[in-house]
Amino acid sequence: MIDFWQRFFDFWLNVPPERIVRLFWYFFLLEVPRYLLFDLVVVVLFSLKRLWNSDTYQAANNQLFAEKPLITIIVPGKNEGRHIPKLVQSLTEQTYQNFQLIIVDDGSDDNTPIICRKLEKEGKIDLFLRNEERGGKASAANLALRFAKGKYIVHLDADTSFDRDAIEKILIPFYTDSEIGAVGGNVKVRNSKEAVIAGFQAVEYLQTITMGRMVASYLGIYKIVSGAFGAFRRDLVERVGGWDIGPGLDGDITVKIRKMGYRIVFEPRAVSLTNVPTSIKKLSNQRFRWSRSMVRFRLRKHADIFVPDQNFQFRNFFSSVENLFYNVVLDALWFYYVIRLAINNPDIIFLMIVMKMFLYGMSNFVQVILVSLMSERGRQEIKLLMYIPFMSIYDGYYLRLVRTIAYFREWLASSSYDDVWNPRKSSVQAKEHHL
Repeated sequence: MIDFWQRFFDFWLNVPPERIVRLFWYFFLLEVPRYLLFDLVVVVLFSLKRLWNSDTYQAANNQLFAEKPLITIIVPGKNEGRHIPKLVQSLTEQTYQNFQLIIVDDGSDDNTPIICRKLEKEGKIDLFLRNEERGGKASAANLALRFAKGKYIVHLDADTSFDRDAIEKILIPFYTDSEIGAVGGNVKVRNSKEAVIAGFQAVEYLQTITMGRMVASYLGIYKIVSGAFGAFRRDLVERVGGWDIGPGLDGDITVKIRKMGYRIVFEPRAVSLTNVPTSIKKLSNQRFRWSRSMVRFRLRKHADIFVPDQNFQFRNFFSSVENLFYNVVLDALWFYYVIRLAINNPDIIFLMIVMKMFLYGMSNFVQVILVSLMSERGRQEIKLLMYIPFMSIYDGYYLRLVRTIAYFREWLASSSYDDVWNPRKSSVQAKEHHL
């Protein structure tokens, strides 16, 4: 081991800087400008803008509580009985209390009906609905929508918990701009200590959600309101026909509202916590599902975004192009880069892998430090730095491979319509409608 590190330092200390840039051009020319330098500048501007507009924000907060509109919180899910009591308790502790809570059981075979009917009887749930036969998450959400009375719809996952002011914070942006159609909440990982793979996801969520969506929101290209915690104007949800059969339903409804000309914003101060998969198998299945929606919705269903007709909107066009370029095109380019690197530099390939881990580690380190400094949980999140040395393996190799496989399978075989995440009959119906 000592001999390896001596060789490593001897080699790289004697390599001219221009050759290092040539060897790692993908990192220096594509990823550092976009995911480090650009993001850091935008996050600073976002923070300064937030300070500058603090009076406007406070006025919106006052207006929210002066009007105190009824909102509807909908929670669709299957076999979520063990999570419901904690969710209900979390909602009873919110600073904003004028809400109608609707929980939809989508054909559960656990004790969800017993638990929910008891809570409904106690007055802790306003309305409990049940699909005797599973129809899928979109079907359950749309059932709740039929009974919703609130001005705004807040969509939650049952296994999510919230900071005490989370509901209040996610509603305030609606009172800062009448053109805002939906607001995304900040989703962080609750169970990061349960498994190493959960710790990697905790870092990933800080980078891609807390920081990434802050940047996208500032630029006006924010493209997905998470189903775990998101708020929508009810009239707009009804106008677009509710949620479509997923996977990918969160991004789909967000794009539909964007196409109507409304703004979508991210509110980092509306914080929720969720459990993430703790096994490679469960995580891979989740990411296959998420990644397939890129092809299913962005390249198929919403391909009209790329057409320069009378409904063309540059922000929607740029939002989708940016998303596709950095997640699909650059993934393909990365494989070309790695293969060419291995062919041309077989004698130093292991030294390059270690150097790559170091370079990406430094980039990730800066990002996590910045997010932690801005976070309400900074002292906890700073401990996630222990995962940084191996984030390049998790994100750079594992997740990239999963995404690429998902893209090919969806493009060639429309595999999302065979995903057991939705019941077969719902997927068949969606396939006939979309293809």
